[in-house]
Amino acid sequence: MAKNGGHLASNLGVVELTVALHRVFSSPDDAIIFDVSHQCYAHKMLTGRYAEFDSLRMHGGISGFSRTQESPHDFFDNGHSSTSISQGLGLLTAWNLQKKEGKVVVVIGDGALTGGMAFEALSHAGQLSKNLIVVLNDNQMSISPNTSSISRYLSRLTMSHTYQSFRYWVDGIVDKIPDSRRHVGKLIYRFKRAMKGLFLSTNLFSDLGFEYVGPLDGHDIAEMEKVFRRVRSLPKPVVVHVRTVKGKGYSPAENDPATFHGIGPFQISDGTFEKFDTLSFTESFSRALIPMAEQNPRIVAITAAMAKGTGLDAFSRRFPDRFFDVGIAEEHAVTFAGGLSAGGMIPVVAIYSTFIQRAVDQIIHDVALSNRAVVFCFDRAGIVPGDGETHQGLFDIALLRPVPNLTLLAPASAADLQKCLAWAVEQGTPVAIRYPKMSCPSEQNVFSEPLVVGRGVLVRTEDVAPALVAEGVRKSVLFVCTGGIGGEVVQAARSLAMEEIYADVYYLRFIKPVDEAYFAGIAGQYAAVVLVEDGVQQGGIGEYLQTVLFSRGITNVAVKAFPDVFLSHGTRSEIAEDAGMSPKDIADAARALCAKKSAQGD
Repeated sequence: MAKNGGHLASNLGVVELTVALHRVFSSPDDAIIFDVSHQCYAHKMLTGRYAEFDSLRMHGGISGFSRTQESPHDFFDNGHSSTSISQGLGLLTAWNLQKKEGKVVVVIGDGALTGGMAFEALSHAGQLSKNLIVVLNDNQMSISPNTSSISRYLSRLTMSHTYQSFRYWVDGIVDKIPDSRRHVGKLIYRFKRAMKGLFLSTNLFSDLGFEYVGPLDGHDIAEMEKVFRRVRSLPKPVVVHVRTVKGKGYSPAENDPATFHGIGPFQISDGTFEKFDTLSFTESFSRALIPMAEQNPRIVAITAAMAKGTGLDAFSRRFPDRFFDVGIAEEHAVTFAGGLSAGGMIPVVAIYSTFIQRAVDQIIHDVALSNRAVVFCFDRAGIVPGDGETHQGLFDIALLRPVPNLTLLAPASAADLQKCLAWAVEQGTPVAIRYPKMSCPSEQNVFSEPLVVGRGVLVRTEDVAPALVAEGVRKSVLFVCTGGIGGEVVQAARSLAMEEIYADVYYLRFIKPVDEAYFAGIAGQYAAVVLVEDGVQQGGIGEYLQTVLFSRGITNVAVKAFPDVFLSHGTRSEIAEDAGMSPKDIADAARALCAKKSAQGD
């Protein structure tokens, strides 16, 4: 972990729990399913991947999440929250229908119970009365500390330890009576229910049809083994509530679990890690929003358990009454924002691109349909290194470009992002701004130009690299790109210039709407046009712009976008190379168009 980075605090918190589960249950004949699965590292070590662990999150190595193609002990490819109970219930039902023996254990925590899908599954599990075992890993954290009413409810449940101690004492006595379960089972069950009512007036899990056990010390292996052996034989669904400490055993992670939830390489001796002076897009967004909110009291900010990851932690300290962390509940975050807008506020909703996928219906139905003034900020759009298939932010353009009333922007620099954000909060309509997980590139004067709806920014090679292009040289190629992949496009343009194939770069800025006539007027000045986007090709902006140019007789055009596959983990450059989207691949597309044009004699 110190070498590769990853999810440290969440994994340290479940070491003893994972050991206890594997001692009692026999994976893969029994299924152990981790929600989100960013806490499955010890599970990987215990299921045949110890020797490969040095390759964790490295290109070609093992994933930082559960992965079906990696091991039969991983039943699902998990990376998003609140899915495990639904998955486990479905798997268990399938096994029961096929008369297959085996237990299904679900481990859910880190705030995942704040997601509505988890409650939908709990309700259905209680209805089906399947003997699903749900282990609630209660560490009072998601990434940041939990603040929801669910968290407070779980804290109140921990006060029921007196009942559980009494219950185990009764069970110990009953177990010593021959055939006790057959003769006095109903009586004992009713007695325990009555005593539970005295010690704990309400229990949501019991009301949903689950047997509730806990809270247990999640770092006491012997106690957990004992309980897991008991619940293994229960004929009904059960929730086992365990209390754990995120970052357990490593003081830097225990003292700062939010920072060590997901961290890059660090020094084991003291937990220090390298800090870079470069400004990221996330930091740029954070710095831009606060002065806007100081000037406009109607601006509020919303995130889904990702205050630090989205840069809104600074906003939350400056405007605590205007900041809302809704927990891991993206659907609610979007519809809540629609309600705030209806009441006259200007909500800024900051969520990772990969997680906003869960709220596409709410964007369409609860915001765009009513044309609400909501600003969406999609962090980590495009390539996302390290986390693999479940976290790539490649689908937002194709998913949201067709939505009526929604404007979609893709800034290319810190100044450009600030300008896009300031414009968005003034529109009174839905606007989405997407930006990558990376450092902002060097600023260029053209990015300070005012926004004109539907138009982008043209950067001429001689303006950024005058040594490469003599003044007056005719350009052969126009690269057209979304802002998040501008760095790779600039590298491609510079490599072509060394071969005296000169290219300019047109940053779209507006993915929707596009001023088609203006765009085609610029593109028509070049012998070849390469459309590059950090999103999937099918349904993307590149395909659309290609049809715009074709309809105007501009046909020497190529589209470079991400293929119809799920992309594994690696560095940004490794992922781009795997996808055929490296600077070399982009330059090769331009070379091919230029060769084609030359062969035609033009």
